[in-house]
Amino acid sequence: MNNRMGINCLSGEPVSCTIDDEDIILQPEPNLNKDTHPYIGPGLIDLQVNGINGIDFNSASLTVERIIDATKAMLRQGVTTYFPTIVTNKNEAVIKILDTIRRACDADILVRNCIGGIHLEGPFISSQEGARGAHDRRYIQDPDIRLIKKFQDVSVGMIKIITLAPELNGAIELIHYCREAHIKCAIGHSLASAAQIDEAIRAGAVLSTHLGNAVPDMLPRHPNILWDLLARDELYASIITDGYHLPDSFIRVVIKTKRDKAVLVSDVTAFAGLPAGRYQTHIGADVTLTQDGKIFLSNNPNYLAGSAKTLLENVQHLTERGIVSICTAWCMASINPATIITGRKFNQNVWPDNDLVEFKIVGKKIKITDVLKGGIAVI
Repeated sequence: MNNRMGINCLSGEPVSCTIDDEDIILQPEPNLNKDTHPYIGPGLIDLQVNGINGIDFNSASLTVERIIDATKAMLRQGVTTYFPTIVTNKNEAVIKILDTIRRACDADILVRNCIGGIHLEGPFISSQEGARGAHDRRYIQDPDIRLIKKFQDVSVGMIKIITLAPELNGAIELIHYCREAHIKCAIGHSLASAAQIDEAIRAGAVLSTHLGNAVPDMLPRHPNILWDLLARDELYASIITDGYHLPDSFIRVVIKTKRDKAVLVSDVTAFAGLPAGRYQTHIGADVTLTQDGKIFLSNNPNYLAGSAKTLLENVQHLTERGIVSICTAWCMASINPATIITGRKFNQNVWPDNDLVEFKIVGKKIKITDVLKGGIAVI
């Protein structure tokens, strides 16, 4: 049994927090001094993680030990559940990476508890410029249920999210299959029409992946895919709020439109935590990382190559810019993604799992002081 007192960051109210093997029980503590106690909140959940601290989840040289190190790095950032994200690559490389992640989960209980599943971002995406983003055109292909079954066999059912373009041949059939297989389908790296989006939603699509990104620089005034995705109440929308992927005005529109279906993701890459400079990626692309954390294709600065900032830094950007309160930002990075994955309803007093993050705000910076995974301190 673990007992804590602090300020519930989702409500702003002082609470006592009892943590046992299965639940977190919050009780109001009206006499608690808000000035002397830390904030407490549910563990952050990141649906889109490509790597961290030089560890690349898309490299065929990924090892079990590196995944363990990445998991510890994520925990230090308050992320208690994350989804390693495998982008478009040759099938043999994807299979090798899936097997390595599976072996890491078998080898280490903390890794097994922290990885909520695997997110496949591709290879079933648009090959059109802008929509393709930084994905390697050579490995883009039409949706193939047999390939997904093969990937699932290798990972022992760990694939939980697939980002795809619903306009591709075979996409709707794959979405139907995924719904039956309890895999969440997301629309992303796509130039789908409103009718194709509608068909994807009827088939079971539930999410827009990093809305506002992986679209051409120039779009028709209307209709266009941004309006069509924003307008659909059935879809959650994930957004990257690292300060580079989206302008503040667009972020505000998404949050106002989607409300409790707005979700923060980091899209963090192996370049997070590395010094500024030029780097080669696993697919041979040359990228530039700036001193302030922006990463882009060196031969085309208009194309971002993922993010070098963690989910915690995305939360912090929203609060520093005054876009939303810490209560709303933290909810978007914990409660909302948990609802997508589990289908259960959570709120400011009912949290997913028994994970907890304790932190202080120093100036405008969020400083993690303690992280509990499964009720046990892990940093």
